[in-house]
Amino acid sequence: MDKTMTLRVNGHAHDVHADPDMPLLYALRDQLAQENPRFGCGLSQCGACTVHVDGKATRSCVTPVSFAEGRSVTTLDGLGTPEHPHPLQTAFAEEQAMQCGYCLNGWIMTAADFLNRQKNPTRAQIKAALGSLVCRCGSHVAILRAVERAAKEMSA
Repeated sequence: MDKTMTLRVNGHAHDVHADPDMPLLYALRDQLAQENPRFGCGLSQCGACTVHVDGKATRSCVTPVSFAEGRSVTTLDGLGTPEHPHPLQTAFAEEQAMQCGYCLNGWIMTAADFLNRQKNPTRAQIKAALGSLVCRCGSHVAILRAVERAAKEMSA
């Protein structure tokens, strides 16, 4: 049974009319026109759908939209702006860390959550934190460099 829920996405309140069990990803993309969380696998395995819910990286393809009601949801668009990008967004661009960019959302959103919790991580810690993400283009080495670059900037 559909109901109207208010979601706070990137600092703005939005009313969503949906089944409370519908995946948050569908509400973000279909009703709120958010382009960055992407549908990848639909099974919480690839990370393309990652958003932050109350600052924690969350796979939106398996998270019910009702879970986000009353919480703060941040997408890649809300992480930084073109004028003031997040250090990860800058580092990914400077390292040319993406080829097709389809999975970019998952890497940056997962890394942002990780770097907010772990200051000065080692490469092994970064690899472990990002180990569940998938990039079919094979950009993993550049991605690691970008996260290491952002970690240094964020800890300075």
